[in-house]
Amino acid sequence: MTEVSTRTAGEPAVDPGNGQETPRRDLRETLSLIADRSGALWTFGVLIIIVLAFVLTTPAYWSKGAWLATSLSATPILLIAVGQTFVIVSRGVDLSVGAVLGFSAMVGGWVMTQFGSGTSATVVIVLGLLAAMAVGLILGLINGIVITKLEISPLVATLGMLGVASGGTQLVNGGQELAGFPHQLTELGNKVLLDGWIALPVLVAGVVALLGGVALANTRFGRHTYASGSSPEAARRTGVNVDRHLIKVYGLSGFMAGLAGFLVMSQLGAASITAGQGAELESIVAVVIGGASLFGGRGTVAGSVIGTFIVAVIETGLVVAKVAAAWQLVAVGAILIAAVYMDRQRLRLARHTH
Repeated sequence: MTEVSTRTAGEPAVDPGNGQETPRRDLRETLSLIADRSGALWTFGVLIIIVLAFVLTTPAYWSKGAWLATSLSATPILLIAVGQTFVIVSRGVDLSVGAVLGFSAMVGGWVMTQFGSGTSATVVIVLGLLAAMAVGLILGLINGIVITKLEISPLVATLGMLGVASGGTQLVNGGQELAGFPHQLTELGNKVLLDGWIALPVLVAGVVALLGGVALANTRFGRHTYASGSSPEAARRTGVNVDRHLIKVYGLSGFMAGLAGFLVMSQLGAASITAGQGAELESIVAVVIGGASLFGGRGTVAGSVIGTFIVAVIETGLVVAKVAAAWQLVAVGAILIAAVYMDRQRLRLARHTH
């Protein structure tokens, strides 16, 4: 008589020879396993496929101008993603980075406008940069203090800071764009190197990302970040001051947003009240695509860099292909859903294999 199996899909098969369960993986688990084992290589492969798809369907995408547009659009998101990587690895999230970017740029721009023509342009630019980074750092530290000392969830705390920073951006110059900076600022923000293939802001972001990657992978600060995200209680038992460390992590995230705001201002030659809108979503997408887990304890800056360029390539490719701007938001949102789904599958796979 033929035996009818009652095993449901996804359950392990039983080896009739020894009675042991033999794991069976469906397509989702197979893809998750590949992504988990290959790390950043998996994400880099996805990036190459997307680039090739745009090159084959939109020849204009394979040009110096398209590359410059892609890399420049990736610059602020890359800087924010570096800080966001530390936050997500520590089992948090920072929804305020886009608004902090805009507010920091506006404050930095306001500082520069307060100096007359008798002040050196270099001094004015440096003061604007310091002001922007200081504002970002302070707002980030406030996020960390609210989260750790008031015991408010990162989601709620940083969402509240998003509102505060957005309102502050509107108040600095009466809701108007701020301009009138030294022309040297715009020259720096749009300076290109290597026969026009690399813009100076991209180079700056690359150096910062490299330093961030080294810090996360090879320093005590990075080890404490992983420990805080993997198991806060275990980290405390090993002597890590988790609360103090998280305050530093959110301070770093805010600092990166402030630096990103200044670079955006240098490219535009103005501080816009809309600068940074949507950057929080794009940075989270980049970090999660890059292999970081929203459940904490896993992620790399290298993966976040690749994830950032995936987002930038898609956005720029849609523009070159003359696709409506609204579809860019649709694409980024869909990518976030897919990335979170893959993250959940990796977590599920890890639980089954341990």
